[in-house]
Amino acid sequence: MNLQQLRYLNEIVRCNLNISDAANALYTSQPGVSKQIKLLEEELGIDIFVRNGKRVVAITEPGKAVLEIAQRMLHETENLKHVGQEFRTQDSGNLSIATTHTQARYALPQVVKEFTKAFPNIKLGLHQGSPTQIAEMVLSGEMDIGIATESLALYDELVTLPCYEWHHCVVVPPKHPLLLEKKLTLKKLAQYPIITYDFAFTGRNKINQAFHDAGIEPNIALTAIDADVIKTYVELGMGVGIVAQMAFIPDRDRHLRMIDAGHLIQPSTTRIAIRKNQYLRGFGYHFIELLAPHLTREVVAKALHLTA
Repeated sequence: MNLQQLRYLNEIVRCNLNISDAANALYTSQPGVSKQIKLLEEELGIDIFVRNGKRVVAITEPGKAVLEIAQRMLHETENLKHVGQEFRTQDSGNLSIATTHTQARYALPQVVKEFTKAFPNIKLGLHQGSPTQIAEMVLSGEMDIGIATESLALYDELVTLPCYEWHHCVVVPPKHPLLLEKKLTLKKLAQYPIITYDFAFTGRNKINQAFHDAGIEPNIALTAIDADVIKTYVELGMGVGIVAQMAFIPDRDRHLRMIDAGHLIQPSTTRIAIRKNQYLRGFGYHFIELLAPHLTREVVAKALHLTA
């Protein structure tokens, strides 16, 4: 048994059991891949795959157990490489962050500024996507860290840790009737067309839950993934906006007014996500602690089942 065989096995599964595609991805020949898998099966004394003639059509139950261990071994092999890199080049490298627009635009700028000042030789990449896309990018190893509010905690293969809580607010044009209300209610809010986040983004489930619990059907006129887009359409008079409170900046949003909605909608929690048992380099821990000071290296490493 060798790592090459485990890589072949993993790639076949990743390529939906297409050995030709796996061979192309690995820059080798299809017969060579098939031979190595047969040798692995013979050594283990089990069939890893179900075959129909020369085609692989499914993975057997013992094959699934072998695949799980193989993937874990390949992951730990990558961790070994990272350990060497950590000590060879402690002041250089790459850190890839997957996050949503709201986090990248409003929560991370100061963190990124401080991080790049502390680690000028680290290439930092910010990649935006939906919470589901973020989770998948971290799971695949494409990204080191994911940051989002929705969905991350739903993935068992990820370690997710709470960063901070935040509230929603309502944004309206100046002189809007809602500004005259002593205390905003959902009933009053529902009298106007509402512009807010797409369902998968930025605490939208908490907005839906608030209206549902109150027995009120909101008039959702427009949804977007971007708070700046929401505010633009509010400025055009198309409705009132519900956005993350962090997304309202008085100096920049001079043509809008903000009404606190913390008493109407439950707070949301932004989380960071890392693959289980991932080896995170020192500057990765530093980035997390800049974002959430309570998430020290010791706390994060313990969650990852690593030695700090």
